[in-house]
Amino acid sequence: VQLQASGGGLVQRGDSLRLSCVVSGSSFSTYIMGWFRQAPGKAREFVASINSGGDSTLYGHSVKGRATLSRDNAKNLVTLQMSSLETTDTGVYYCRADRGRSYWGQETQVTVSS
Repeated sequence: VQLQASGGGLVQRGDSLRLSCVVSGSSFSTYIMGWFRQAPGKAREFVASINSGGDSTLYGHSVKGRATLSRDNAKNLVTLQMSSLETTDTGVYYCRADRGRSYWGQETQVTVSS
């Protein structure tokens, strides 16, 4: 299983951003998908997750109300939409697929400037 994340970049405080993660293979619809992030000098933090069917989501406290996670099982795609970005959203973002074991994608950097 390979996960390809994209969509990071440099944005301004208050902007919106969309991160995408495409998963290789034919079993995408069986995975729980999630996003995590790690700010400099801090531990990796849970951002959001979505169940295999796409009808149940969880959000981390720091992004709740500002993030929307969705998936398209026909395209092997999961998308994290974030709005009202804050400087504290700066960090390296990772997508993860879970089905008994976890598969991590490569990082995508998000930098929110003030």
